[in-house]
Amino acid sequence: MLALGSSLWHQIMIAMPLFVLIGLGWLLVRWRKWPDSITEAINRLVFRVALPAMLFRLMCNFSSGPPVDARLLLAFFGGCLLVFILGRVIAARIFHLDGVAGSVFALGGIFSNNVLLGLPIARVMLGDAAIPSVALVLVFNGLLLWTLATVSVEWFKHGSFSMKGFGNTAKSVLRNPLIIGILSGTLYSLTGLPLPPMIDEPVTLLGQIAVPLALVALGMSLARYRIREGLAVGGALSLIKLIVHPLVVWALAWLLGLPPPESKVVNVYLMSQQFNALTGPAATGMLLTTLFSAISTPILMLTMNQVYGG
Repeated sequence: MLALGSSLWHQIMIAMPLFVLIGLGWLLVRWRKWPDSITEAINRLVFRVALPAMLFRLMCNFSSGPPVDARLLLAFFGGCLLVFILGRVIAARIFHLDGVAGSVFALGGIFSNNVLLGLPIARVMLGDAAIPSVALVLVFNGLLLWTLATVSVEWFKHGSFSMKGFGNTAKSVLRNPLIIGILSGTLYSLTGLPLPPMIDEPVTLLGQIAVPLALVALGMSLARYRIREGLAVGGALSLIKLIVHPLVVWALAWLLGLPPPESKVVNVYLMSQQFNALTGPAATGMLLTTLFSAISTPILMLTMNQVYGG
């Protein structure tokens, strides 16, 4: 029992610096009253420059590393589909939401903050070796999950789904700087050539600021939200996202025989704004999820380490 408590404390201490940086961003907005323009500028720098640079540099070594197991996608997105269906049922039966709001609710249970929180946690707790697997999820995450939600919403509104809607979603995903960084780095890795120093060094320096800056930016963004609005729905979203979704994905990974490293690898608010539905509860869910993940993430990592003997 003592050893288990010590291991949990070790996992919490590994993750704690990440949440300290999130808290710093929150304080800069709430306490120091930094304006929204600064938050938007830092988010733009993170998403369009620093994180794409980090992903590009890491993916430049993709072809020389071990291949990413395709079962990772089956486990992750199979789990997403099952939890999305569960979320639609809960939204309709318990909260009596219509098809649009119910789709946003269901997406809230599966569309995690892979970029601002997921990437830093993966890199700190699992190392750079986990990044190719995370990148694979990122590439398909936007395309598949946004398409899933769009299909659900359009079907409710019009009873059909057009290829034009899917095409627009695909184009939007492929224009995303993060996806461009991942794909361009992967393509360059296929050449087998090292990056020239005049490119490698500045890109590496940009990548080094990506993780801390992303966490501060997340804290600044969270400072805009208030927990009061839609607390019941937001709490249910947090429960699904932090407990139900990881367990479903983990169960599928186990059933598929996915190796331990990939099993361990395995922004709703924007979607709710697009469909103009459930905005308050979605923001509340995002805030609660980030707060509680400070505890749930170390517990999940400890559990997986115990199971896999890592």
